Amino acid sequence: MTRNLDPQQLVGSTALDRDGEKLGKIGSVYLSDDTGDPEWMTVKTGMFGHKESFVPLQGAVLRDEDVVAQVPKQKVSDAPQIDADGHLSTDEGDELYRYYGLQQSGRHAQNPGEGAQPAAGAVPGTGRRKAAPGEHAARGENAEVTRSEERLRVGTESVETGHVRLRKYVVTEEQEMKVPVRHEEVRVEREPIERGEPGEARIEEGEQEVTLHAEKPVVNTETVPVEKVRLDKQQVTEEETVHGQVRREEIDVDDDTQRRR
Repeated sequence: MTRNLDPQQLVGSTALDRDGEKLGKIGSVYLSDDTGDPEWMTVKTGMFGHKESFVPLQGAVLRDEDVVAQVPKQKVSDAPQIDADGHLSTDEGDELYRYYGLQQSGRHAQNPGEGAQPAAGAVPGTGRRKAAPGEHAARGENAEVTRSEERLRVGTESVETGHVRLRKYVVTEEQEMKVPVRHEEVRVEREPIERGEPGEARIEEGEQEVTLHAEKPVVNTETVPVEKVRLDKQQVTEEETVHGQVRREEIDVDDDTQRRR
């Protein structure tokens, strides 16, 4: 069945386990170096899809636009952690096959160390390479792949950073002012009477009363406007440096015709 799977159509599709439970989005497809058939796919699992797990395509079938693998979800979650770095080594592939309990297909009849010597320039075992976008498993056709890369796209968004309020409060303070005040005082003036001036002279007791006045400070307050305070907003432009990781694809040519010479 894997011979009929197109790697380009698989990438980005949803992978399901054998019970139809969602595994995640397919991130990459790995092809066998020997047969060119799709052999493994990586599925983005874990929180936010930050983890990629290898899932075998052996026995996988298409159901509408989904790919149904023949392994349970828990098995995928506990799979060995192998970096999806562009090529799956022989040892890594063997580890995955042992973990999933699958029989390897397309393997050489003999491995080095089992009575056969590898030919000059040959690579022992069966390697697996990541399928590039646009690559098909079928052989005998002109090969063309598209190389892609990620680029940082930076934008801005408006967010609240805080609030500013104008708040009035009352402060009591002591003030001191000098105020001129007046008061009345008694001054005694004596004026002698000349002889011969008309007047009645009597000996008697008497009393005269004079009222004195004085000014005292009177304190009152009045409220008067003294100042206006306002808040104005202005935009200030500044530069910030952002960092991010981007990925790009590299293309290697694996010519197995050189191994057979």
